[in-house]
Amino acid sequence: MTDAPEERPRPADLWRRRGVRGLTIVWDVSVRGWRWWARTWDRLVAALQDEAPVGAGAGPSPPGPLIEQRDAPRPIAVPARGYVYSFYVRATFAWSSPASLRAEVLSWYVQYFQPNAIQRLTRLAADAARDLPPHRAADLEVALQRALADEPEWRYQRGDVLITCRPDAAVRLDERIMPALQPHVDRMVKLEYQFDEQLRRATYAEELSRRWTTLLGDHLDADADQEVADARQHLLAAQREAARWIGELLHLRATKS
Repeated sequence: MTDAPEERPRPADLWRRRGVRGLTIVWDVSVRGWRWWARTWDRLVAALQDEAPVGAGAGPSPPGPLIEQRDAPRPIAVPARGYVYSFYVRATFAWSSPASLRAEVLSWYVQYFQPNAIQRLTRLAADAARDLPPHRAADLEVALQRALADEPEWRYQRGDVLITCRPDAAVRLDERIMPALQPHVDRMVKLEYQFDEQLRRATYAEELSRRWTTLLGDHLDADADQEVADARQHLLAAQREAARWIGELLHLRATKS
C-alpha cells in the first residue's frame, strides 16, 4: 500500500509566504541600515565638534560663536481681519550654538530646525493679525516685534546639541489692497505737508514776535513814546497767539497719530 501524494500548497498560499518572507528581509535590512546610519552620524558630529588644527594658509577663526543667518524661503502669509486680505511677513533667523560647531554641522541643524521656527513665527503673526484690518501692516509689525522682544531667543535641542535662534520680521501689505489705499495715502501726505507748513509759520511768528518784544523792552522807559509801548503790547499778544497756535497744531497731530 503506497502513501497518498503530499498535497501541494495552493498558489495563493505560496505567494503569501513569499510576500511575508520578502517583507521580513526588507525590514531587517532597513533596521540594520538605519542603526548603522545613526551610529555613523553620531560619530561624524562628535568628530566635527572637536577643534581641528588650523592649516598654515587659513586665517584666524572669528571670535565668538558661529552665526548663520537664514531667510524664510518665502513670505509668510497670515490673514487679516475678515479673512479676505492677508499680511505678508518677511522672516529672518540668526542661528548659533553655544557649542563649538563647524559651519557644515550648524547648517545641518539649521536646515533641520528652521521649519519649526517658521511655524512658531507663523502662529505669532496669525494671532496678532486676526483682529487687524488689512491696511494696518505697521501695527502688525509693531505687535510682532513686541512679541519677539518678550522672548528674543528660541532654543532647540537634538541630543546633546543645543541650537539657538533669534528671529526678526518685517510686514508688508497685500498688493491687492494697495490701489484702494492710494487715494487715502495721497490725502494724508497732503495734510501732513499742510501741517508742517502751518507749524513752520507759527514757529517763525512766535520767534519773530519774541525777538521784537525783547528789543522794544530794552528801549522802553518812562519817557518812551506811547506808540513803542503799544507796539510792544501788540507783539506780546502776537507771540501768545503764535504759541497757542503751535500748541493746537501739536495736540491735533498727537490725537490723529
